[in-house]
Amino acid sequence: MKSYDLESFKGIIIAMYSSYDAEREIDKEAARKLARHYASTGVKGLYVGGSSGEGMLQSVEERKQMLEAVIAEVGKELTIITHVGAPSTRDSVELAIHAEKVGAHAVSAVPAIYYRLSPDSVESHWQAIIDSTALPFIIYHIPQTTGFQLSKSLLIKMAAQDKVIGVKISAESTFELQQFKAAGGKNFLVLNGPDEQYLAGRSIGADGGIGGTYGVMPELFLKVEQCYVQGEMAEAQKWQFIINDLIVELLSFPSLYGACKAILSVRGFETGQPRMPLLPIKDSDQERVEALNNRILDYILEAKG
Repeated sequence: MKSYDLESFKGIIIAMYSSYDAEREIDKEAARKLARHYASTGVKGLYVGGSSGEGMLQSVEERKQMLEAVIAEVGKELTIITHVGAPSTRDSVELAIHAEKVGAHAVSAVPAIYYRLSPDSVESHWQAIIDSTALPFIIYHIPQTTGFQLSKSLLIKMAAQDKVIGVKISAESTFELQQFKAAGGKNFLVLNGPDEQYLAGRSIGADGGIGGTYGVMPELFLKVEQCYVQGEMAEAQKWQFIINDLIVELLSFPSLYGACKAILSVRGFETGQPRMPLLPIKDSDQERVEALNNRILDYILEAKG
């Protein structure tokens, strides 16, 4: 039995986008404004500094600034998980210590990237993070970007520790999700990563999800979750299909991150352009962004019914 409150990590958690000003520096006020908006939607929490948050493209100091802004605004209302994964263990440990100091509720990390690391290296990397704070730790499994395939044996070994409360699984196989849930046991969280299979993940054992497209349509994911909990599977499937159609359109832009940031801008939440090499939308795409935003808002109104 884990000694942490696992319920606070279940449900819809937005992988938050970072906010930049005109000089492309961290904009704390813009981050606070966006976090405040998300708190009003009814989501369970925010995941700061992950893939959608461009954490790997920021300095350690910038990542600290984003987390500080979010916690200052909604840290007492939402569950705040901060991604501290970095190419070096030293930076990850520094970010984890800072996260505990400023009041984050958990830390999470991918394996250290670039080098082809052995399971022993990844275990040592994660263990250094775990040992650096009293915060619970959530493994982030995203092999399509890290190149590291988390084995069930390593998962079981890590999950045996009280601090290791779960795994965010962004691998594309729901079978792997189910296997990880079975391996981790009843009191081990499994959080769905691929937004387009949120319902599939929930139906096969996920306790909730963390996703980037949640940030432009959290209400639709909340609708899927509500229908799933109430046993209305046909209705939940309908809304997942709507979400997936919207995701397909978001993916048709130069980058998913640029498209989501552009939609937020249309709504009055300025988060700046994504960090290079991530691409912003083209000027010629603006009209299409606005049309997509209107479609999403219409669906949100319908979902609220």
